Amino acid sequence: MKRWLPFSLLLVALLACEPAKTDLEEKEDFPVTPVREVAENATPEGVKVTFQESSANLANPERGHYRARDIFSSTEALTAAEVKAQRLNGYTLWYLGFYLTDYMKGDIAQGFFTKFQACMDALREGGAKCVLRFAYKNNMNESKEKMDPTVDKVLRHVEQLKPCLQQNEDVIFVLQAGFVGAWGEWWYTSHFNFEPETDAEYQPRKQLADALLDALPQSRQVAVRTPQFKMRMYGLSVKDTLTAAMAHDGSVRSRLAGHNDCFGASGDDYGTFGNETRDRDFWKADTRYVIMGGETCGLSDYCTCTASQKDLADYHWTYLNKDYNSDVLGRWDTEGCHNDIIARLGYRLVLKDVFYPKDITPGEPCSVTIRFHNKGYAAPMNPRDAILVWVTPSGVREETSLGSDPRTWQPGYHGFETSFTPSTAKGTLYLKLSDPLLRDRPEYSIAFANKNVFDSTTGMNKLFEIK
Repeated sequence: MKRWLPFSLLLVALLACEPAKTDLEEKEDFPVTPVREVAENATPEGVKVTFQESSANLANPERGHYRARDIFSSTEALTAAEVKAQRLNGYTLWYLGFYLTDYMKGDIAQGFFTKFQACMDALREGGAKCVLRFAYKNNMNESKEKMDPTVDKVLRHVEQLKPCLQQNEDVIFVLQAGFVGAWGEWWYTSHFNFEPETDAEYQPRKQLADALLDALPQSRQVAVRTPQFKMRMYGLSVKDTLTAAMAHDGSVRSRLAGHNDCFGASGDDYGTFGNETRDRDFWKADTRYVIMGGETCGLSDYCTCTASQKDLADYHWTYLNKDYNSDVLGRWDTEGCHNDIIARLGYRLVLKDVFYPKDITPGEPCSVTIRFHNKGYAAPMNPRDAILVWVTPSGVREETSLGSDPRTWQPGYHGFETSFTPSTAKGTLYLKLSDPLLRDRPEYSIAFANKNVFDSTTGMNKLFEIK
């Protein structure tokens, strides 16, 4: 039977977690023109513009190394000053681990909601997003408390947190399932069956996963600790991995991602891969369409540069802990691959060339061909605008949807022929890859990894200019 949150507690959560209204942009529609794919070896007609790749480490949103912070009742909330300082160093992601230890026997108190919202506001003001997790214990000692509360109590807490998750959709990148066991890693649990084997033993974890998917906005994903958790909870096998047709369709399968917190630590990454061949095959296929990230946890023969770069590509990694494990990261520095890994985490879009007509007639469709490579490990994963912006000499902006979803831009080559209808014969064409919830925040727009292309004040990538 569904248990309803008392109105007084719901109101507390709603008021404490409500973001400033001016920060969130209303969704709007743009004119859309048909898109035709263009082969890499094609020779499009028109004026050709070529681009030079940049080697810079771009502070692009929703990807890269993250900075980590665990937050307890006794610790201070994250501040906008901290977020801004780390953004200057190239970090746009934070891991925020909230510990609910004080509430294992009762409801979450108002003070927690206030602190949680302060952290979300700091991210928003500072121009970053978070990998989010909730947990109860940061150790394996049960002498004072169990590893986690009862299943009903955990579900109650998820219900209380729902307003906060819904109202901070814009700065939540992904939610790690958490709640269960030490560090919220779904291990060493007191109430969720320590080593489940039967379908019935997996049911408490499935109850939690279902509750989290319901509590989180539809646009966001929940990451589970191992591939077998997704398979066993929902009766899946390797043949049931996501396809391009199923990706991002709002189904449970399309919203269940993964995180590996012992990447490269051993042959099975310390239990991450139970049946190594089956589980690895599942994640290699599934992570083309769901978010993958986590951290390293110790030196082994499986975290050399050669092995790590292959695995990061095979499993489409988007984010990685900046600070842990220092021995592994130090090996990557010594062997010379760390900078390449940093550059390729998530997406890395590099313009190849653009073609446009020699003569542009105001009021008539203008064909444009755009070709680029994604040199990263993964596609952009959350909803993302792709908008052609024609800026007239007087500064008027005329916007048209590119007609392609950036979440389909897998690693490799991409080419599109589309059109827009300019009101002037002269002007500048840009491609803006903005966050649909934060369109007026240029720091949340994607920059192409090319020299003299991205304008950080507008969040737009310059394609060509006709003077």
